[in-house]
Amino acid sequence: MSEKDWYIKMILWREKHIKESNFILILSFIVGLLTSLAALLLKTLIHQIHVWVSSGSAVDHANYFYLLYPALGIFLTALFVRYLVRDDIGHGVTKILHAISRRQGRIKRHNTWTSMISSSITIGFGGSVGAEAPIVLTGAAIGSNLGSFFKMNHKTLMILIGCGSAGAIAGIFKAPIAGLLFTIEVLMLDFTVASIMPLLISSVTAATLAYFMSGTGVAISFAGAQAFEMINIPWVIVLGIFCGLVSLYLIRGMNTVEGWYKKIKNPWFKIVLGACALGLLIFIFPPLYGEGYESIESLINGNLTELTHNSIFYGVQQHFGWLALYLLLIIIFKVFASASTNGAGGVGGVFAPSLFVGSFTGFLVGTALNYLGISSVSPGNFALMGMAGLMSGVMHAPLTGMFLIAELTGGYDLFLPLMIVASVSFMTIFLFEKHSIYSMRLAQKGELLTHHKDKSVLTLMRVENLIEKDFEVLSPEMTLGDLVKVISKAKRNMFPVTDKHGVLLGIVLLDDIRNIMFRQELYGRFKVRKLMISPPAVLNITDSMETVMKIFDDTNAWNLPVKDDNKHYVGFVSKSKIFNSYRKVLVHFSDE
Repeated sequence: MSEKDWYIKMILWREKHIKESNFILILSFIVGLLTSLAALLLKTLIHQIHVWVSSGSAVDHANYFYLLYPALGIFLTALFVRYLVRDDIGHGVTKILHAISRRQGRIKRHNTWTSMISSSITIGFGGSVGAEAPIVLTGAAIGSNLGSFFKMNHKTLMILIGCGSAGAIAGIFKAPIAGLLFTIEVLMLDFTVASIMPLLISSVTAATLAYFMSGTGVAISFAGAQAFEMINIPWVIVLGIFCGLVSLYLIRGMNTVEGWYKKIKNPWFKIVLGACALGLLIFIFPPLYGEGYESIESLINGNLTELTHNSIFYGVQQHFGWLALYLLLIIIFKVFASASTNGAGGVGGVFAPSLFVGSFTGFLVGTALNYLGISSVSPGNFALMGMAGLMSGVMHAPLTGMFLIAELTGGYDLFLPLMIVASVSFMTIFLFEKHSIYSMRLAQKGELLTHHKDKSVLTLMRVENLIEKDFEVLSPEMTLGDLVKVISKAKRNMFPVTDKHGVLLGIVLLDDIRNIMFRQELYGRFKVRKLMISPPAVLNITDSMETVMKIFDDTNAWNLPVKDDNKHYVGFVSKSKIFNSYRKVLVHFSDE
């Protein structure tokens, strides 16, 4: 029996003996196991590289290897991606959103392993980014490819992508609730009660395996939260506002700095520039090294001396003014370090940088309140709240933020202030940015699938699938007599006019020539060039459906011509065809 015959028989046996709803639950369990193992492998690789890099360094003076190792990590990652992967694997969560919106839930097979290797090299050598986005892309790719292997439909692939993403977050943080909420809030899939169960199975399975493999301790050790006093609620609200504004800085700053790197055409100069910038920043501010979870743990437990290890600022924590400046500069330059890492060719996400900046923001606000005598608060507690606030603001995911911090540190006693900070931060950032750092790039292109069902249906529709091509094309030099002959055989009352290269020049409407089309004495006098008019608007084949509908509404047209990027005529799109297609997609989109 050939391999192909065996595969077909397996698929047919599965379809005959296992109900699809049950098989999805089985697949979600397998996805949870695989993503948890992938998360454990990634964390192990990063840790081992980090141990090798940092061994033998003294803590009371500057470590000059910080100038070299991050640059080496970016260089090795860039070589790996450029010559082995040969594909863009950065911005993992954005890749998932694009796959959901434009690729019918299909993620390339190599994403099941390439993001893990590249991000472990980048972060292990000191790249100032997080491993969460790469492992989420890995998990989503596992779910997508496992579903494709078993010939599952488009809707099931969407669920399995969600299972992989939820399992990845649950596995790497030991946080099953956060994994589930991350998928719902950040990936913005329109899940129903029935499709929540596979996500829950993947999350619980991944977290359970993570606990079994690495112990039952929390991901970030916290000595214990001080009891929260209700009198401090006004300052918690103030912290939420600060977190929203810092989130705005992080989003705008990351996009701006990465935009600078994109403008550099020479890839080797880009690598050298980013590596030098990153190495210098980490040399001056060692907490910027790697993901930063060790610094977060030191901060929330009050071990400030560890924040200045290997630094020219060793001992600065003894003076509040210098400490505040040191923390503020770290917050500011974390954006440049993370953007330089990704912009120069490294692979990592903004998940960890968001938590890092949030912890430093919260600690700085809490310390300032105490030092100025305004209130008596726990800086460690405020650091935890800041983490929830930044995640809520940067990712537009308040539920994920509050539950992740509670699960990550075991700080459930702070659940009320975590909720307040996450909510206020989200409301603050929403005044300035309507989309998260992950989705804003796709939103600008009109390719974002959201919880808004009407917009989601339009996103799933594409112009090229709606084009009608049964229109008779005219030449501008044709006479009225020639036009009448074409009309006698045509099924439409609208005729595009193109030049010899196929470039659209205008259209001829039957209603406009009806009064002269039977006057034979005019057949040789008028040419199509004189009879054609400009259409109300011309669509581009790359336009989003949201843009197309806006143009139809603005022009009150029922039919509009479509051109490609070279201005060549392609066909027409009709409003009635859009409505018919919309109804079909809506039924499929809403069907369980």
